[in-house]
Amino acid sequence: MKSKWLAGALALTLAVGGASLAQGVTIRLAGDSTAVGEGGRWMKAKAEEWAQKTGNKVEYIDSPADTNDRLALYQQYWAAKSPDVDVYMIDVIWPGIVAPHAADLNQFFSKEEIAQFFPRIIENNTIKGKLTSMPFFTDAGLLYYRTDLLQKYGFKAPPKTWTELSQQAQKIQAGERATNKDFWGFVFQGKAYEGLTCDALEWIYSNGGGTIVDPEGKVTLNNANAIAALNMVKGWIGKIAPPGVTSYAEEEARNAFQAGNAAFMRNWPYAYSLGQSEGSAVKGKFAVTVLPKGAGSEGRNAATLGGWQLMVSAYSKNQKVAAELVKYLTSVEVQKDNAVSLSRLPTRPALYNDKDVLAKNPWFKDLLPVFQNAVSRPSGPAGSKYNQVSETFWTAVHDSITGTASAAQAVRDAAAKITRILR
Repeated sequence: MKSKWLAGALALTLAVGGASLAQGVTIRLAGDSTAVGEGGRWMKAKAEEWAQKTGNKVEYIDSPADTNDRLALYQQYWAAKSPDVDVYMIDVIWPGIVAPHAADLNQFFSKEEIAQFFPRIIENNTIKGKLTSMPFFTDAGLLYYRTDLLQKYGFKAPPKTWTELSQQAQKIQAGERATNKDFWGFVFQGKAYEGLTCDALEWIYSNGGGTIVDPEGKVTLNNANAIAALNMVKGWIGKIAPPGVTSYAEEEARNAFQAGNAAFMRNWPYAYSLGQSEGSAVKGKFAVTVLPKGAGSEGRNAATLGGWQLMVSAYSKNQKVAAELVKYLTSVEVQKDNAVSLSRLPTRPALYNDKDVLAKNPWFKDLLPVFQNAVSRPSGPAGSKYNQVSETFWTAVHDSITGTASAAQAVRDAAAKITRILR
């Protein structure tokens, strides 16, 4: 698959914009895949719109849908310092990888313009003072909860802390088991993969246990709060969460919740529209909120950041014009259309109060606190070694919650290994 994309990427380049615009600058955009979903086709159309408005021309490079294949393709361009791509769409966990190859967007965006985006995402995208990319659309972990069951069992509000979640989940689960033996209190992503890194970062950070690696590159994982968080989760398995949750990714959790077999779910925003679709057992019976806080004075809300950014290549011969395309694609107008047309989450806080956006997506009104409490994976300080760091972390977490190792041993060994990786 990779060789197909690496060998043929430029052959798949599609010209966007009319021949009459040939006098303008040509910008090559490596964007979303047009083969999967509507995102790529929408992005290509918006790029064409910019070309028509400005008299420039865009060549749209149809990137692989798989993020690993996409990164491998992009790294071929960067290794060659190729000017053949001007703008790249990059994952939220890539800024540390792309920093040497990215133009600093601080030179093209004013401080006032930058201030209109979520600060946490700008911070994520800034590596050693360089703004590697602008936030395009975003994502973060949410708590899904059954509104009908909270009311049925006398709870006036969703849980504010993990302790409250466990208590509510136990009571609802006990009651629902009378008629549904498959019912559980809470489902999440417990499989050993990147999704577990996201969930576990939320558990640990919300309990005051830090971010695995701090912004200066110091490994902070081995601490009492992190150990307590993992022991908390291990206590859920088989009690409020199914034993099989340690093999769940996003879809397994969604399928259980959408079938009416769970009171609470941690998942990404994509699951909302699917849960409200025709045929869903929970249509009209659930809502979303910020994930719970941990215990004690150090407890805080946390939502692991996801989403995609737009980067201008340091090797582009037309950086200023490329930055204008990025500015257009991340503008209020285009982000609003992205939200209304595709229900993608804006990276501008102001759009969460926009009447047209809320008319199409009324549930967006509950998301502002989520992004204000977003936490980044340590991809910036880990840089090109992030994948190794994440795999070490998720493996240790999985060993802990499955009982293969104690939480204390798991974080101690993982911290030592991550320190060696980053050395």
